[in-house]
Amino acid sequence: MDTEADLFYRRLPKVELHAHLNGSVSFETMEKLIKQKLHLNIEHSMTAIRSGQRRTLDECFQVFKVIHQLVDSEEDILMVAKDVIQEFAADGVKYLELRSTPREVTETGLTKRRYVETVLEAIRQSKEEEVDIDVRFLVAVDRRHGPEVAMETVKLAEEFMLSSDGMVVGLDLSGDPTVGHGKDLLCALQKAKNCGLKLALHLSEVPSQKDESELLLNLPPDRIGHGTFLHPEAGGSDSLVDKVCKQNTPIELCLTSNVKGQTVSSYNKHHFQYWYNRGHPCVLCTDDKGVFCTDLSQEYQLAASAFGLSQESVWGLSQQAINFTFAPEPIKQRLEKKWAELRPQVLQ
Repeated sequence: MDTEADLFYRRLPKVELHAHLNGSVSFETMEKLIKQKLHLNIEHSMTAIRSGQRRTLDECFQVFKVIHQLVDSEEDILMVAKDVIQEFAADGVKYLELRSTPREVTETGLTKRRYVETVLEAIRQSKEEEVDIDVRFLVAVDRRHGPEVAMETVKLAEEFMLSSDGMVVGLDLSGDPTVGHGKDLLCALQKAKNCGLKLALHLSEVPSQKDESELLLNLPPDRIGHGTFLHPEAGGSDSLVDKVCKQNTPIELCLTSNVKGQTVSSYNKHHFQYWYNRGHPCVLCTDDKGVFCTDLSQEYQLAASAFGLSQESVWGLSQQAINFTFAPEPIKQRLEKKWAELRPQVLQ
């Protein structure tokens, strides 16, 4: 990315709202982790999906299992989170919401509480080191672990929402979409909503989840992750679309992730176009920049080239994302001011 046109996407100030911490670990950071843990016999090909490669969704989740073996202590999490924050900042991201499921690892003494605390420590240290990015955290519920664990996670998230000085802003629902049913997690999600946590829910990632999507949309979520199969052309329904439109719920769209994970056949067939053409709130995101070998500049460039977006439209897409953040109003205003200052330099 080094032509004049490419530089526009690098310089563009950006907002990243759908980034899983462990999936965002770069090649360089992986190198460090692999060297520290040679006994695991892990190779790079097991942790990333390179250009031109495709994987089934199930194979994508296998990649995360490998990454979790490499990131299993407080030291690992601190290094990984700081590197990820630094890399997003270097790519022109001015506001980032990271998400991750608290994990415990008996062998290293890692607890779920320490997991969250360590991510927050990485955010704090990055701020002290004056990295030019505002970072917030979403605690993630992994749907595979069932209702009890979901409720524990919500309680942990609520506690940190109250004690982290505004760093924990919401709850993410993610994990293998083919496992379990959202109805079992409704109580936990409702509790999260009641206590003031914002909800970003992975929805309709795979076909035939109409019932679940219907249920979860009734909560309703504050943002939708992927929403790949919500619209009728992809096997969803008009009633789902009507609900999403009525609630005006922003959709987090991850082009490369969906194409490499084979839930979408090609970039120009991505459901971004369906929602964008309707004027619905859309935000471009990376999902897992490490696993899918991308960054947010590249995602904007791919969308622009697949759907013929002008630089002015791309700027609008980036700026409107400020409204979809879970940040408090003063921070949104500060970001708007930053965009206004940068506009003349970027849009020449």
